[in-house]
Amino acid sequence: MARVVVDVMLKPEILDPQGQAVQRALPRLGFQGISDVRQGKRFELEVDGPVDDAALARIHEMAETFLANTVIEDFVVKVEATENAVGADK
Repeated sequence: MARVVVDVMLKPEILDPQGQAVQRALPRLGFQGISDVRQGKRFELEVDGPVDDAALARIHEMAETFLANTVIEDFVVKVEATENAVGADK
């Protein structure tokens, strides 16, 4: 099993009121030096079987038609290693 992550963010030219609210709150909370904040969405998909070109094409289509509003949002699809695939000891 593999994990595919789809990160969705507003396009740079689209105003981000949630990100602006966070940016304005940071100095009041003692966090200085942050010049911009953009808020987005992250989808983690556990994929049965190998993540080959066909699987990535289906996920890309899913992101384009369902996960992101491509009029105002951009998205990135990436494959992440899972702990089992890396062999992490815990």
